[in-house]
Amino acid sequence: MRHPGHDFAGVLGWPLEHTLSPVIHNAAFRQLGLHWIYLAWPVPKPDLAAAVGGLRALGAMGANVTMPHKESIVTLLDEVSGDARAVGAVNTVQRLGGRLVGHNTDVDGFREFLIDAGVRPSGLRALILGAGGSARAVVKGLADLDIGEVVIAARRPLRGAELTSLVGSTPATVHPWDAAERLAGEADLVVNATPVGMKPGENPIPGARWRADQVVVDLIYRPPATPLIESARASGAGAWGGMGMLVHQAAASIRIWSGQDPPLETMSAAALHALGGLSK
Repeated sequence: MRHPGHDFAGVLGWPLEHTLSPVIHNAAFRQLGLHWIYLAWPVPKPDLAAAVGGLRALGAMGANVTMPHKESIVTLLDEVSGDARAVGAVNTVQRLGGRLVGHNTDVDGFREFLIDAGVRPSGLRALILGAGGSARAVVKGLADLDIGEVVIAARRPLRGAELTSLVGSTPATVHPWDAAERLAGEADLVVNATPVGMKPGENPIPGARWRADQVVVDLIYRPPATPLIESARASGAGAWGGMGMLVHQAAASIRIWSGQDPPLETMSAAALHALGGLSK
């Protein structure tokens, strides 16, 4: 339902019990002085087409898209951007007149997070754990930053092979999952793009031995420090959880909708505050 005097957006996904997106976006809207409202829209897989029809009928200014809809929504939109087409997934929808345009701000989010963290991937060897939609965005973002070599460890190597098309002439190889711990020791940058680590005690590569000159990124943001991140930090490696990428991809969405530069510090503070409350 439209609130008088307000435009609205939201996130489409299933399930959405723990999403931080409304907290992050509404904090940004308030700081920017925008009379906008951001909601969570839980949408099961069979109802996605109806939900997209609802966006059109109700005049939503846009939406974010999360699992399990990032790939299946592509064919329901009128147009998709270059990044979204390249990775085969949409996480942001923009209403332009009567048309719905899909974007992928996960690519921007990962790229801007690395820059903000002071990580310079140019010429480095990167190991990507996983071959799903998040991994595709990571690989595209690294390619944009002139990564030197991409190594992918995947439980489904055939799907991993699809990611190599995103890096152009950059050397890229795909390996079975059981090689991941060995490959981690040979990499300069390691990115976990799997959900392994969300549950207590989970670590995708528990036997990895880290060096102080390595960089480790876990896209998981709950918990803020996964066992993977804790083990890397204990060895002196530079290690970051997924909160930075989460905030930067949200900022990129807001920039698409509003044309304004979002308040990153306000968004991060709101997310961390909510995360602390949700973890109690």
